Amino acid sequence: MASASSMVASIASKTKTKKKHFVAQKVKLFRASDPLLSVLMWGVNHSINELSHVQIPIMLMPDDFKAYSKIKVDNHLFNKENMPSHFKVKEYCPLVFRNLRERFNIDDQDFQFIVECHGNTLLPQFLGMYRITVDGDETYMIVTRNVFSHRLSVYKKYDLKGSTVAREASDKEKAKDLPTYKDNDFINDGQKIYIDEENKKIFLDKLRKDVEFLALLKLMDYSLLVGIHDVERAEQEEVESEENEGDDEGESDGGVVGTPPDSPSNTLDSTKPLSPGDFDPTIDVYAIKSHDNSPRKEVYFMAIIDILQHYDAKKKAAHAAKTVKHGAGAEISTVNPEQYSKRFYDFITTILP
Repeated sequence: MASASSMVASIASKTKTKKKHFVAQKVKLFRASDPLLSVLMWGVNHSINELSHVQIPIMLMPDDFKAYSKIKVDNHLFNKENMPSHFKVKEYCPLVFRNLRERFNIDDQDFQFIVECHGNTLLPQFLGMYRITVDGDETYMIVTRNVFSHRLSVYKKYDLKGSTVAREASDKEKAKDLPTYKDNDFINDGQKIYIDEENKKIFLDKLRKDVEFLALLKLMDYSLLVGIHDVERAEQEEVESEENEGDDEGESDGGVVGTPPDSPSNTLDSTKPLSPGDFDPTIDVYAIKSHDNSPRKEVYFMAIIDILQHYDAKKKAAHAAKTVKHGAGAEISTVNPEQYSKRFYDFITTILP
């Protein structure tokens, strides 16, 4: 009996030890000012977890491009402070987009945090496609890699098509805090993209291959999105910001705790400290530094956007009508995909001195 009693005591002791080391699992919260973003973050996290149990196929099959996954969540008043209690998420072609993410060198952890914010291309990097349903309203979302930086501010933004025919900014562009300027603005501003010869060659080679590919698919009306980061201006603003923070701390009579962030902390920050104007090229894949002899120290973010306009019957009719009105030799905004790609490429080469 003594032996049995000792054994029971030993088991009890082990049980207590296990309880002491038990740590409750933290519930991951997805918090954003827009409930759609909260649900999207939740959906991406759920998708990544599900795909981790799916073996990577040797090759994609036709059915993979028709596949989808759906999930419906009904939690009465659960976590309502952070996200809706009732929603649905549908992901299209999960294996296809996982394959694309692998080609762009984006691992699962990066993808979970790139919802905000490495192929050898200037084309959009499509990372996922979803349908989010909240309160009965359906919203379709495509996740792409951000052209601009999560760290370096863009002070001026251009949308270049290679045409000097006057273009009005869309209502969407007008509504943004940072206005989007056009080709004529770029020319009138005397703006140029000052990059070294090696980067210029790499950039133009990507551009040529991309526009040839788009012309082959009869796609047009795309543009080059150019964002410019002014390094000296950013440095000055940082100095002023630090001075203001120092003044505020001096006047404060007590510590103020900041509000929590709107979304999970960004894991894309580089592990090494970066100097002003520096960036991690594995994160900011569209960024190029100005060369040493540039008039201004700048960082350029450049990528091709709006690539889904097909040369259809409507475009053909518009091209024919404008040709009759203005003559075959006049510059017109509506041309066929081959002409568009050549005009686009030729214009971009002129902005790289």
